[in-house]
Amino acid sequence: MPKAKQSKRRKQYDYNLDRKKLKKKFKKKIAPRIEHPQIRNAWEDHKSTSTNLLEMGLSFDPNRTLPIKKQTLPGQKHRDKPPERVVTKPYIISKLQEEASLPEKDTKTLSSDLIEYVQHMIREHHDDHKEGCEELLLTLFVA
Repeated sequence: MPKAKQSKRRKQYDYNLDRKKLKKKFKKKIAPRIEHPQIRNAWEDHKSTSTNLLEMGLSFDPNRTLPIKKQTLPGQKHRDKPPERVVTKPYIISKLQEEASLPEKDTKTLSSDLIEYVQHMIREHHDDHKEGCEELLLTLFVA
C-alpha cells in the first residue's frame, strides 16, 4: 500500500511558537507532582533535588546524612567532622512537624451516616429488633 504524500513532506518550522514557553510547559508536565504544599512552594526548579532538600533541612540520601561511623583503634586520632549544613528554609521542617503531631482521623470505623442511622434506629425502637428490621427492609426495597 502506498504511503500518503503528506507524511513524506518536510515539516515546516512554526515561527509563531514560543519555544521557551513550550520547553517550560514540557518540563513542568514531566516533572513529578509534589503533594505537600509547603515543599512544593519552596521548591526551586533550577536547583537539583539534593540541593533543594538540603536547603529545606530534609535528607536526599540518609546514608550520607547519617553515615555509619567506622570503629577506630584507641591510639588513632579521630577525623574532623564534616561541616554542619546550613538550613535556609527551616519553616518547612516546623510545618512538617506540626502536621505530623496532629491527631490522625480514625478511618477504621463505619461511615458517619451509617453511625447516625444506627443511633436513630436505637432511639426509635430500643430493643424491638423485629420492628427495626422491618423498617430497614422497607427503606432498602423502596429505594
